[in-house]
This record gives sequence, C-alpha cells and structure tokens, in this order.
Amino acid sequence: MKLFRIMVSLIFVVLLVSCNRPTPEPQTIIVTKEVIKEVEKEGPIEIAVIVKTSNSSFWQNVQTGAFAAQEELRKKTPKLSVTFLGAQSESHINEQINIVESAIDRGVKAIVLAPSDVNALIAPVEKAKAAGIPVVIIDSLLAGPEDNYVSFLATDNDAAGRACAKRLIEEVKAKTGSDSGKIAIMSYVAGVGSEIGRVGGFEDYIAKNSKLQVVTKQYSNADMPTALDQTTNVLAANPDLVGIFGANEPTAIGMGRAIEQAGLAGKIVAIGFDGNQVLQEMVRNGTLQAIAVQSSFNMGYLGVKTAYEVAIEGKTVEHFVDTGFIMVDKSNIDSEEAKNVLY
Repeated sequence: MKLFRIMVSLIFVVLLVSCNRPTPEPQTIIVTKEVIKEVEKEGPIEIAVIVKTSNSSFWQNVQTGAFAAQEELRKKTPKLSVTFLGAQSESHINEQINIVESAIDRGVKAIVLAPSDVNALIAPVEKAKAAGIPVVIIDSLLAGPEDNYVSFLATDNDAAGRACAKRLIEEVKAKTGSDSGKIAIMSYVAGVGSEIGRVGGFEDYIAKNSKLQVVTKQYSNADMPTALDQTTNVLAANPDLVGIFGANEPTAIGMGRAIEQAGLAGKIVAIGFDGNQVLQEMVRNGTLQAIAVQSSFNMGYLGVKTAYEVAIEGKTVEHFVDTGFIMVDKSNIDSEEAKNVLY
C-alpha cells in the first residue's frame, strides 16, 4: 500500500511538471531498496506455532488457544497471522526440525515451539536466535543455554508426575490395604522434556513414598494402538499388577482400552494424563481413577501472546510461566475448574 501511494504521488508530480512543458519527456520511477523494505514491513506478520504433532486432541486444543490469541491480537495488528504446524507423529523429530528451519527461512516474526526432543532442537532454536527471531518454548523443556529462548511456558511436569504417583499410592492402599505390589509405567517418547520431568517425578515419588515396585516401563511413541498392544502384553505378563500409569493422552487412551478389553476396569488402579473426551469417559465409568489435566489451551494462547509481546511490542517477559494442572476424578469432573481445562 505504501509503495502504491509513493508511485501515485510521483506520477502526480510528473503530470504537473508536464503541464508546463511544451514537449513532455519520458519519466522513470525508481523504487529504491528502502521503499521495498518499507513495503515489506507492511506485509503479513507471522508467528509460527510448531508443535510435536497435530494428530491429537491435546495439540488441537493448543491450536485453539493459539488462534484465540490471534483473534484478540488482530485488533491491534490486523495483518497478524498465526500458523500452526506439527510433524506426523511425536517421534518424527527430524520432520519437526525441518518445519522450524523452514519458518526461519521465510522470516517469521516469532516462533512458539513445543520441542520433540530435549537436545535435537537446540541447534534450530540457536539458528532462530541468530536470525533475530525470538522463540517461546511450550510444553517440553529444551536443553542448552536458557537465553536461546525468551520464555518457557509449561506444566510443572515433575510436580504433575508426583501428583499422579501420590494418587496411585492412595488408590492402591484403599483397594488392597497396602502400599506394596507391582505397578507399570506406560510412557510415550523417550528424551522428550515433558516425559523426563513427568515420569521422572512419578518414579521418584513412588520410590520414596511406597513399597510399590515398577516392573516395566514401556514407550508407545505417543501412538494409541501401540500403547494398547503394549498394555495388553503387560497385563497378560503381570496378572498380579496392582497399578498402572499412562503418561500422556494417546498412551493413556490405549492403556485404558486394554484394561477394558481385559475385563480389569475398576479392578486395577489406573491413573492417566491429559483430558480429552475419551479419557473423561474412562474416569466416569471407573476405568481410570483419575487424570492429571494440563491447560493445553493456555499453552497456545499464552505462547502466542508472549511471542507477540516480545517480537512486536518489544517487551521483556517472564522466563518461566507455569500453565498449571489439576487432578480430575469422578468427584470434580463436572466442576467449573475441571471444565476450564478439559477438552
């Protein structure tokens, strides 16, 4: 638009001058690099939200939050564009790296990133920083220097894992009268920051506060059918299992379905993580005794708002923001607090 106005003004001057000349001379309008830069400044303002995968309700709720922030911020910046991309699965780390590098190459204003690997995404984030693109990390911790990114917004996964362990111990005691016996951990992707904190916190709390024995830890790569098969095998191999923990949405769903298919719903203590419709129903019907639910909406919403404040408004923001979690069970699943995070 600015380039158009400049060109119109120059043409108008040419016409005025030509009116005073008997023989008009050809005129050349030169568009300088400075003019082009000014026009580019008025182009789309993109904040790229890049998550582990778009193929789960959890990440789709992150997208809902990101787009809600876009709608709000467009009142101040009409040309703001929030894009949302993820790999085919959480285990496709190289695909996520390529998505980040593509965003850098096209010159986005900021990146909101949920890293699929605690170490593998360090170099792409450093590349973004070198290009002057601020990065906001959400959901999962990134290793390396903390000044590579401007803020980290996530659940306190260590605390959430400990809360799940505490609840499992309580439920096992209530069911068996003891805090001893075999339990299993159904995890998702090894090396992911959220998994390290969440499952690490769970294991540490179990070891320090009970006599429960973790007999196996499986990794589903955040794939529900894989988690179903793995849990089916674990249940068959350990008929005396007293408890089991499913550490993220697709894993907990697969775990829950395996429990139901084995006829063990309500007979084995099962604690899940995340809160989509399927997991909510499993809480209601007693397959799962409780689920720890993060505010995935807040990760998307606050992630975009934080990126905007840094990249567009030049503000300094908090380096760590705890987006919170709550334990949801039959007693509070219909409460307003639970409704605010369930999806």
